[in-house]
Amino acid sequence: MRIAIIGTRGIPNHYGGFEQCAEYLSVGLVKKGYEVVVYNSHNHPYQQKQWNGVEIRHCYDPECKLGTIGQFFYDLNCIRDLRRGNFDIILQLGYTSSSVWSWFFPRNTVVTTNMDGLEWKRAKYSKPVQRFLQFAEKLAVKYSDHLIADSTEIQRYLGNKYKKEATFIPYGAELFEKPDPAVLDDYGVKVHDYDMLIARMEPENSIETILDGVVRANKERPFLVVGNTTNDFGEYLKLKFAPYHKIKFVGGIYDMAKLNNLRYYSNLYFHGHTVGGTNPSLLEAMGSNSLICSHDNKFNRAVLGDDAFYFSTAMDVAEHLRAANKSDDAYAHFLANNTDKIKTVYTCENIVNQYASHFESIKPRAVKTQPALPGNVEVALYLENA
Repeated sequence: MRIAIIGTRGIPNHYGGFEQCAEYLSVGLVKKGYEVVVYNSHNHPYQQKQWNGVEIRHCYDPECKLGTIGQFFYDLNCIRDLRRGNFDIILQLGYTSSSVWSWFFPRNTVVTTNMDGLEWKRAKYSKPVQRFLQFAEKLAVKYSDHLIADSTEIQRYLGNKYKKEATFIPYGAELFEKPDPAVLDDYGVKVHDYDMLIARMEPENSIETILDGVVRANKERPFLVVGNTTNDFGEYLKLKFAPYHKIKFVGGIYDMAKLNNLRYYSNLYFHGHTVGGTNPSLLEAMGSNSLICSHDNKFNRAVLGDDAFYFSTAMDVAEHLRAANKSDDAYAHFLANNTDKIKTVYTCENIVNQYASHFESIKPRAVKTQPALPGNVEVALYLENA
C-alpha cells in the first residue's frame, strides 16, 4: 500500500507537532512494510530523497517570500505532485491551507484527514481569518473520506457539529530513560533549579501569561523559554521581558536529547497550549518525567487528569512557582502516573499500529473488469487490494 503524508513542513522535525507525528509515524509504517512518501518544503534543512526508508519529496514553498499565504501555494504544489504518485491513501495532517484545494485531490485515492484542533479559535488570527478557517474546517470535513481526531474532545466536537464519525488516534511519545545532567551546562542551569516552557511563539500558547507570572513570582531560579523568536510575537516578548534577567530566551532547540534533558531536570515545566487536542510536546514532557503546570482547559485535562498543576492567570502561575518543588516527594505520584500513561496509552508503537489498522480498514477497492459475459454484459467487481 502506498501512503502519502501531506500538511507538514517535512521530516525530520524542525518545526512542530504534526512534523513530529509524521516523523515517527512514517518510519513506523515503513517498518511494517508500507511504502510511505512524506512531502517536505523545498527549503527544509534535510535535502535528501530518503530518510530511514521514507521517501521524501520536496515541493516549492513560497512562505519564506509571501508569508502565511505561501502555505496555500505549498499545499497546492504538494497536491499537484501527489496526483502523479499513484497513492492508495493520502493522510492529510491538518486542513488550514489545504482544504481549499480538496477538489483537486486525485480520484480513486482515499483521503483521511487528521483534523487537528480548533484552528479558528487561535488568538493570532483576525476575525475574518477565523471565519475563513471555520469555512476551511467545513471543506475538510466535506471532502475527506474519513476523519481522525487526536483528542476525544475533538472527536466529540466533530460528531456534534458535523454528524460525522471521526476515528480517535492520539499522538505518541517515547519514554526518556537516559538523562545526562551535563547538557544543562550549555544553558547555565542546575538540576531542579530552573523552570521552563517549550512552545511556538504564538498568543494562544499562553507564553505572555506565563512570563507575567514569572515576573510576579520574583523567584531567583532561571526561567528558560524554548522556541524560535524570529516572528513578530517572539520579538515582542523578548522586548517586553528584556529587563528580567532570569527569563532566558534560548531559541528553538530541535535536538530531542537536549529537549528531553531540559524537561527532565526542570523544576516546573509549563504547557500553555489553549487550542487543540492531544499536543505532542505535552506527551514528550510526560515521558521526560516533567512536573507539569498546564493551562486549564478541557484538552489538557483530558490527557493529564489530576496529575498536574493548572493555571488560568499570571497569578496562578506565580503561586505555583512559589510553592512547587520537584524534589518534594509529595508530587511523585504526578510523575509516576504520567509516565504510566506514556507506557500504556501514548506509546509511538500503539499509535503506529492504530494508524495502520485505520489504513487497512479504509484502503480503496480496485475495479477489475471481468471478461464479457453472454450478452456482452461486463461486471465490475470491487475487490480488496492485495
